[in-house]
Order: sequence, then C-alpha cells, then structure tokens
Amino acid sequence: MKNNQLKDEVKSYWDNQACGTDQIDEEKFSKEYFDAIEQKRYAREPEILEFADFQSGKGKKMLEVGLGAGTDFINWVRNGADAHGIDLTPESIAHVKHRLSLEGLDAKFEVGDSENLPYEDNSFEFVYSWGVIHHTPDTPKAFREIYRVLQPGGKAKIMVYNRKSMLAYFFWVKHALLKGKFSMTVDEALFDNMESAGTKGYTIEEAKDIVKDLPMKGLEVKTYFTFYDRLDRFNPVFRLASKFISLFINKKKRGWFLTVEYTKA
Repeated sequence: MKNNQLKDEVKSYWDNQACGTDQIDEEKFSKEYFDAIEQKRYAREPEILEFADFQSGKGKKMLEVGLGAGTDFINWVRNGADAHGIDLTPESIAHVKHRLSLEGLDAKFEVGDSENLPYEDNSFEFVYSWGVIHHTPDTPKAFREIYRVLQPGGKAKIMVYNRKSMLAYFFWVKHALLKGKFSMTVDEALFDNMESAGTKGYTIEEAKDIVKDLPMKGLEVKTYFTFYDRLDRFNPVFRLASKFISLFINKKKRGWFLTVEYTKA
C-alpha cells in the first residue's frame, strides 16, 4: 500500500471517530460529553499528567501535534500556554473548536499533516505529541518535522507505541498465534489490527536511532507500563498469568507507552 493511500485510510479512520470518544454516551459536544472523555482519558492514562506537566507550558508558544478530542490541548490552554494545534482530521478540529467555546478559551488550531507541518523553522518553544505519529506512514519524517519547528533550546515531548510491550505481545497472540498465523510478526499484527491501518511500534533503541542525527541534548527515552499492558484487567485466569509473567519481565522496558524527550541544541 502506498503512503498516500495509507494516510487517507488513517485520516478516514480517525475522522469517523476522534481518539478517545469511543464508549462515551453523553450528547456529542456537550459539557458532559467532554467531561466524560477527560475523566476516562486520565483515569486510564495517568502517565499523561506526569509526562506532559501541563503547568510547564505557561507562557510558552507551544504546538501539539495530533489533537484527538482536544483533551490535552485544552489543558495546555487552561494552564496559560500560547497553544497551537494541528490534526489530520476535521473531526478532531471540530472537537477542539467546541471544547474551547464551551470554556470561553482561545487558541490556534488547524487541519494539517504531521509529516509536513505548516510552520516556519524554529517556531515553537515546546512541541508535544501523545500517541499520534506512529499512525502516519513516515514516522521518522514526523520526528524530523517536530525537530524542525522547535526553537533551539526548546523542548520536545513525544509518545509512540512500544513494539516490545506486553500489549504488543498480547496482540500477536490474539491475531497471529491463536489464528494459526505463525509467520506473522508483532509488527504485522500491530500494522493490521491496532486502531487505524499502518500503526507501528518502536523499541527504545529504534526511537533513539530515529533522532540520532538531530543535534540535541538531554535525550531521554523510556517506557511506561500501562493499564493496557495489564493482563489482570480481564479475568482471574489472566490475573494469575499476569503475576507469573511479571516475574520474568522488566516492566521498565515492556510498557506500551514509549516516550521521547529532548532539548534542541
């Protein structure tokens, strides 16, 4: 599948349902709707609050790449950031527009492509992206674009999926092993079955390799063992399996969320 075709499929998938809006029963675009999305997001992914540190954006000109339902974006705005946002889908932008309007807040946002950010070099003091650029066909290019628009001395915070995580292994068992597709790789299981078509996972070493030629300092790449990695959320049998498996794995390296953080030199 060509990259342009794949990108169209990714756009169609997320334009049909903005990230984080599944299993939300409240009236669309109502205050209750957005409150439910926010509560669910941070209950399941409390790692965001630690990693993002929304208060750190106060007074900074910042960009969020990939907005979803606008939950993180609204928190940057609430905390006083000069926030700019971009997303591949009009559906996401509609969510952000309604969310800001409900709270009487203002920010700049637009439809756009993470592989071709519509901003000048060195435009932002801070760039943030949570769980987005592993969906675009050319993820390394998206990494380079984030670096390009970041000012020297500016900070980037990016999360992509970890291919060597418990959840990725579960996906391989579900979509390959249990279906007799023994030649299928973890990469292929994620590409074909995780959210939009073409989703990728990376290892710590691969993430470091992607950015190795970009002048930076303070590079930190790590993983978070998440709600999604825990077998014990299913049933008693899985809880026992989870306890057994935990004896043999390093949770610091097997978490689904892989974060990349650095300061541009």
